[in-house]
Amino acid sequence: MSKLAERTLKYIIKVGKVLGELKITAGNSILVKGNLIGEVVDGAKRYFEDAKYYFEKGEYDVSLASISYCEGLLDALRMLGLVEFEW
Repeated sequence: MSKLAERTLKYIIKVGKVLGELKITAGNSILVKGNLIGEVVDGAKRYFEDAKYYFEKGEYDVSLASISYCEGLLDALRMLGLVEFEW
């Protein structure tokens, strides 16, 4: 397995665990319209599924890009105090 494939697989495994343990907290200091937090989490999950799909097809660069977008969305939600998880 290439270094790119190994790195990508590590990210996919790590993000899969986070998505399984993620708690939406919707912090007290921020007002969020409707279910936008859920929509962003759903978007992250779609990027996660894309990452797995492209990994299985051997397109590791696309897989890494997808899992990176997923991580970015999750990190942004965490930094805003809207979700809780630990890497």
